[in-house]
Amino acid sequence: MTSKVLFTGKTHNTNGRDGGARSSDGFLDIKMKQPHPAAENLFGAAWSACYMGAIEVAASRRQIKLPAGISVDAQIDLSNDDGNFFLSAYLNVSVPGIDPVIARELIDTAHSICPYSKATHGNIEVTTNLV
Repeated sequence: MTSKVLFTGKTHNTNGRDGGARSSDGFLDIKMKQPHPAAENLFGAAWSACYMGAIEVAASRRQIKLPAGISVDAQIDLSNDDGNFFLSAYLNVSVPGIDPVIARELIDTAHSICPYSKATHGNIEVTTNLV
């Protein structure tokens, strides 16, 4: 089986007082003065966007029509324990109009679909709440 690249994101980052990140396609162009939690914010935005897509895939596989209004509020914490830095994540997921038991199954399944969830599995503490 040969994998097919679906998308490649390329960014150029600079640090310091005038630091920032810019994607090669110009879609992303953000100032990131240091110190600033921009990396955690960007990671949360990217992960939650991917995760919502994974919920849609999970629902599609079960032939469940999702209503409009699905949302994910991501909180990414950067912590320090005696000089060791680590991340933890909280994903608060809203799936309005879907039975809570089914919604919980969809958001749990989404972790096995979303590449961000796969990349972080076993590496950081992740709490997923159905809200």
